[in-house]
Amino acid sequence: YRFEVRAGRPADAARAKRGTKLSRGANFQCVVSGTPITPGHVKAESMAERMRSRLMAVVAEGPTGGRVYLSPNDSHEATAGQANPAWTPDEPMNRDTRDLVSGRGYGFFTWADLFSRRQLVALTTFSDLVGEASERVRRDAVDAGLADDDASLRDGGSGATAYAQAVALYLAVAVSKFSNVGSAIASWMSDRGAFRETFARQAIPMVWDFAEANPIGRGGGTFAAALAKGVRAIATLPSQPAGQAIQANAAVGAHGCYVVSADPPYYDNIAYADLSDYFYVWLRRTLRSTFPDLFATMAVPKAEELVASPHRHGSKGRAEAFFLSGMSKALKRIARQTHPVVPATVYYAFKQSEKKNDGGVSSTGWETFLTSVIGAGFNVTGTWPVRTEGSGRLVGLGANALASSVVLVCRKRPDAAQPVSRRQFVAELRKELPPALRLLQTGSIAPVDLRQAAIGPGIGVYSRYDRVMHASGKPVTVGEALALITAILDETLAAQETELDQDSRWAATWFDQFGFDAGEYGIAEQLSKSQNTSVAGMVEAGIIEAGGGKVRLLKPDELPEDWDPASEPRLTIWASVHHLIRTHRTKGETGAALLVKALPEAGLAREFCYRLFELCEAKKRTAEAFRYNALVKSWPEISRLSMKSTTDDIFDAAKSDSS
Repeated sequence: YRFEVRAGRPADAARAKRGTKLSRGANFQCVVSGTPITPGHVKAESMAERMRSRLMAVVAEGPTGGRVYLSPNDSHEATAGQANPAWTPDEPMNRDTRDLVSGRGYGFFTWADLFSRRQLVALTTFSDLVGEASERVRRDAVDAGLADDDASLRDGGSGATAYAQAVALYLAVAVSKFSNVGSAIASWMSDRGAFRETFARQAIPMVWDFAEANPIGRGGGTFAAALAKGVRAIATLPSQPAGQAIQANAAVGAHGCYVVSADPPYYDNIAYADLSDYFYVWLRRTLRSTFPDLFATMAVPKAEELVASPHRHGSKGRAEAFFLSGMSKALKRIARQTHPVVPATVYYAFKQSEKKNDGGVSSTGWETFLTSVIGAGFNVTGTWPVRTEGSGRLVGLGANALASSVVLVCRKRPDAAQPVSRRQFVAELRKELPPALRLLQTGSIAPVDLRQAAIGPGIGVYSRYDRVMHASGKPVTVGEALALITAILDETLAAQETELDQDSRWAATWFDQFGFDAGEYGIAEQLSKSQNTSVAGMVEAGIIEAGGGKVRLLKPDELPEDWDPASEPRLTIWASVHHLIRTHRTKGETGAALLVKALPEAGLAREFCYRLFELCEAKKRTAEAFRYNALVKSWPEISRLSMKSTTDDIFDAAKSDSS
């Protein structure tokens, strides 16, 4: 809950500017007659259509171009409430999907419910003006000498009618873009003084405060801003040679020989068709007369969308079967039509752990997708982790969200492929997975992406054979193969600890059990003997604190800022990692690069981060995991800067990059 509200103490413009945040639960300060308002009560009132909004602040342009935050009065709110839209998008929202308005616990039933009355007036006005503008463009084009024919843009026309329809299309896209900011879900980023769009991620979450732009003003959130972005795209993109885009079902249709690069649906992650209705209702109103066949339905067609949505198919099992069948048909057709010289590439980014079996963890999404890939006759011959996700996306802010897609490089499996035993399959995994993992780490793939990327080399071993068989004669399923791959990945990461010094191995074991909390001195001493080290020695090394019968690892923020690895008589990889984390947080990549330059085994420090990240993930220590992930993600730049000859060169390179 974003803004504090107390009885007799209304939120004002100053607090809106600060963006006072409240967490869920005990910090929610809303009370009525001394009784706290629970989330359940709020939802019940919302579903009964008794929830409304209050004007909290007015943001205006200041005399020097900055923002001025003003407290509203009753007349401001009364004026806003006078808006009366002539039309509203009353099509019902699909309340069965989890992606709409935080579990559908609030009173949003139609798409119109996501907009204020004033926003609805703006959007319907702009939608109606598109048609008027198109007709004026047609008349002006005729006056300018363009052929006056009725051939439409859709039919390949090149006269005044087609030209006017093209302009209408661009204007409609601008209206659609404007709707992404012009809703009661768009919020205000107080740190930037700007709007956060409705679709900051692929869902429509509940927000407790929203910002409403002046649609005919200047700057962000206005129709002019949306139109300007379209104009910039048109001016920038090349128009020749002309490309061609065709919408078709991948499981049926075209024949031929193609170079294929596909980004398929991700199992049940996102209900894109349901979310698309948000834009469709406005595009349909604006362009139905121009493209009647495209907008013939009241809402986006959904039955053929290849996602495993239980609410469409009646159960989770039937949804999974639908996805597997459709994906298999599509991939089999792709396998038949892929050019024999060029492999097919398939992008996939899926983070989901659901099932434990055979000593490891597998994912329903990955299992179903890879079953389709292998069943289509493909052999995964390579995997490329590609950094595809922006750092500023909402889902990734302060979270260990996937930063990469895994690109599967697929070729047709040879007809002569033979079956192999499970025992031989495991032996080949243990032979091929460790060097593949080392290669991924050398490329500084983010720890949060490592398990995703490691699936590729493992499933490549599995898919090169016709079948992998148990001793009983039963085939090893893709799910069982994935579990074996993750189990061997765990073994490989654990085995990398053998390259560490004794103190760092002790610290990793202690961290797994206690984190940065204190533990009994006796346990620490006993563990130190098994690692051929001592508590006193690790105190000397500067990685632990011991006293009062307790021992604990020092946190990065507690480490000295003047640490010099060259003067350390007992230098450890553990200390190197955590001094790097402290320096990276306080001095950025430049400071970390200076420290890497002084470390004799910086590569081991980077690899150790992967192991520590895995330990944190297993114990749900998100904050610590985020630090290790962030350090490795920055490693390519840190490493590049550290290769400079002198300290001045490092600072000059960093300054040049920022400018």
